[in-house]
Amino acid sequence: MVEDCGLAFDVSPDGKYLLSWNSGEKKGIYSVSVAERTCTLVVPGAATFGINGERDGKSFLYAIPGRKDVTIYRQTWENGKATGQPTVAMTLPFAFPLTSGGNAYDFSRDLTTVVYARPGGHADLYLLSKK
Repeated sequence: MVEDCGLAFDVSPDGKYLLSWNSGEKKGIYSVSVAERTCTLVVPGAATFGINGERDGKSFLYAIPGRKDVTIYRQTWENGKATGQPTVAMTLPFAFPLTSGGNAYDFSRDLTTVVYARPGGHADLYLLSKK
């Protein structure tokens, strides 16, 4: 559909845009216009592996790993373009790899559920609750 625009992970509720992620020199999150077949950078430099559009179609979520934690960011967008700066939606108090022979994590659109793999590690169970 569009050359060199990364891996598509989600679609806007109206079906007009795909959200994709690219690595390497073109690292970042992109919006792909289905009708125009164009690729627009919306979050430069984001080293993530997976994007979840929120149900209202006005924002999307993506995870960025740290040394001891993982932060999930929210980016607002409209008509395939970012609006404003990313904000922290949630910080998980533990780290995990974003990839392990493929996608190693996922989270629900409302952030009530996070699943991840830790190859070679032990199994843990965490309960995260919003106050």
